[in-house]
Amino acid sequence: MVNMWTKLRKITFWILIYQLILQENAVSSEETPGCDSIVRPTNGSLYLPVKPRGSSTSLSLALTICAIILVFIVLVANGFNLIRKYIYEDKDNLDTDFDAGGRVSSGLTATTIVSQWTWAATLLQSSAVAANNGISGPFWYAAGATIPLLMFATLSVQMKTRAPGAKTFLQVIQARFGSRPHLVFCFFALLTNVIVTAMLMLGGCAVLTTLVQGLSLELAAVTLVTVIGACTFIGGLGATFYMSYFNTTIVFVVMFIFLIKVYHEGEGDQERNPLGSIERVYELVSCSEGPEGNHARSYLTFLSSDSIMFGIINIVGNFGTVFVDQSYWQSSVAAKPREGMWGFLAAGLVWFSIPFTFATTMGMGYIALGTYYGEPLLSNAEVSAGLVPPAVAQSLMGKAGETLMVLMILMAVTSTGSAEVMAITSIIVYDLYQIHLKPFRRLTDSNCCILCGKSRGRMANRRDQCECSSMTDCIACTQDDKAISECNRTVKPNFKCKHHGNYRTYLNILRDKRDWCIVWVAMAIIPLTLLFDIIQVSLEFVYYFMGVLVGSSVFPIILSMFWARLTGKAIMYGAILGCLAGIFSWLLSASILNKEFNMSKFITNSAGNEFEISMLIANCVAIFSGAAITIIMSFVTKRHISEFETAETWEKTRDIDNPLSPWPELYIREFHITEMKLVYNRPSLEQMMTEFKKTNIIAFIVGSTTTILMIVFWPAVMTAIDIMSQSQFKQWIHLSDVWSFTAGIFIIATPLFMEIYSIVTQFKHKNARVRVHAAPEHELNNIMRSVSPQVKTNPAGQLEQFNV
Repeated sequence: MVNMWTKLRKITFWILIYQLILQENAVSSEETPGCDSIVRPTNGSLYLPVKPRGSSTSLSLALTICAIILVFIVLVANGFNLIRKYIYEDKDNLDTDFDAGGRVSSGLTATTIVSQWTWAATLLQSSAVAANNGISGPFWYAAGATIPLLMFATLSVQMKTRAPGAKTFLQVIQARFGSRPHLVFCFFALLTNVIVTAMLMLGGCAVLTTLVQGLSLELAAVTLVTVIGACTFIGGLGATFYMSYFNTTIVFVVMFIFLIKVYHEGEGDQERNPLGSIERVYELVSCSEGPEGNHARSYLTFLSSDSIMFGIINIVGNFGTVFVDQSYWQSSVAAKPREGMWGFLAAGLVWFSIPFTFATTMGMGYIALGTYYGEPLLSNAEVSAGLVPPAVAQSLMGKAGETLMVLMILMAVTSTGSAEVMAITSIIVYDLYQIHLKPFRRLTDSNCCILCGKSRGRMANRRDQCECSSMTDCIACTQDDKAISECNRTVKPNFKCKHHGNYRTYLNILRDKRDWCIVWVAMAIIPLTLLFDIIQVSLEFVYYFMGVLVGSSVFPIILSMFWARLTGKAIMYGAILGCLAGIFSWLLSASILNKEFNMSKFITNSAGNEFEISMLIANCVAIFSGAAITIIMSFVTKRHISEFETAETWEKTRDIDNPLSPWPELYIREFHITEMKLVYNRPSLEQMMTEFKKTNIIAFIVGSTTTILMIVFWPAVMTAIDIMSQSQFKQWIHLSDVWSFTAGIFIIATPLFMEIYSIVTQFKHKNARVRVHAAPEHELNNIMRSVSPQVKTNPAGQLEQFNV
């Protein structure tokens, strides 16, 4: 304890020393030239360019870009299907549509998370926060949304070790607590997906209709939905993984172009580019008057009450956005625990650079351009609608900037939209249709086999025990697959396997339902977008209010993965009452602050800070009341739990499985499983926890440490600077440059190399299996060793086991 106190005093001492140095640098900073000398002259003797307004991108060009993207998506989706069919040989599996085979690499997981988390609102709203609050806005936006991703890594490991066969987090709730809590959280999950979809469509349509001549809201919505639906329908989740890579690459490349244009092009013709250097931007921004909540009304300070309030709201709201959104759980399901953990941690650190750098570039560029032109480029309503990046791109690059923004927004909307459509579809198929509407077999216990209805494993009676085998070792299923593949007719022959045939037919019905769900969900986005436009809800309000609606369900979901004592009633009442408490606190606080009950004022960010304060209160009440109610009710309704009950709780979640391809088949290498004949042959929970203990510890340490650094130490150090000097501003921009370029190189190169390696490795295993059937006995061992170093032979040189 004494050593810890000594270390803490040393850390505090060095922080104080660093603050004094920063303050000294601020005092001795370069003198800023007079504002009159850097603002564009307005007298009639000099040429006065018109401030960029309106749209110049033609409708035909925008539709051509969409058509090219659509064709590219079709090619990528078909390429994915060919890889799964001829390399992995699992294209016709329903689960592959939702988990991409369950073996996605950490690099591809990272790029998918980055792409899914890069909403249109990420690019638009982060820049709006920077335009309103200054240099601290991009940091708080990036930090507040990065923290949930980092913390989700721990939750991902927990689900993959305690419910490896689950395809949705809702299946875990169903297995533990039954139908009523399951339906309640289905509602919250679908509500989250609807709100996220509405946000990305509102932002995307606002930008497109602003930049493209003659493009109506209806046509913009139809165009975006067509691109989203094509990507999702053709390739399923796997195609969205591949598309996410290209989306992320394009977002980074376009961001680098704007970064260079604003800060590093060089000061040349100011009429063509009024910015071009860090010094020029600093001079213009330092001559701008910031909001009242900022220290000395400067845009170059971290001492901003509005930014701090936004940061808290952002953190609370984004926990609900990530933890309750099924699309992020799908990315977790698609990878093994270790790969998923590294994927989420890498994604968080990479994604931080996007809003941090992009908003610092476009937001500060917007402020500087407003000073140069003598008036803001946009009205307050247009800023709230997220039109800051298009305005800056149009001002600096003209038609080329508009085209880049159209491409960037299309990529962001396509990736996130496809993930949301797949998330809604997976909930409808796995959690509503398969469990409640038309189950294959209604079971009273999750331990019962869905194929035969008999008990499995630990609770089975020897006289009446399930003896169903996996489809992998079924000769009849192999013959069925061969007959179907050789049939050239439209109507394929029925499955003849007596054990698996009926269930495979049922899964084919589910695949048909999946296809129709994708179509109807995608089409439903169009009226949803029009509805939000009719009621005139701003992107800013939807972003702030989301945490009020879904924040109460965050802690119940977290506890359902960790706490065996948790009860169904507790999570139900915690989520519902927490949501109602958040809404009530919002209405009450907004009424008190505005001194009247006026909904139009409650949903509008006016000149004062009443909007932010009421949202801050509501978000905090929602998430913390949901946690408190859940924990208190669990203690009240379940006063004691035995070790047997604890063990049985997690065995229920481990019983979630597809008997045709049991989840232990994914862990053959980790646990050296040599006998996969019976579906209930699986590693124990203790084995799973031991195998991935290090993974769990790394996820917790990295997530919690980075969280503390981002929301405590980093802001604390920056508050030592009253107002940034030019040298400090230059260092800040260089930090964002280094972070973004490093993240961009990593996220472009790593997934590509890892996916190529995975495909080549799988191809070698496939060829080895083919050669085994034809090879003489004396060549068999050499073939096995060339594919897997874990092959063992007995003293006679004969093969003992082959781990693939």
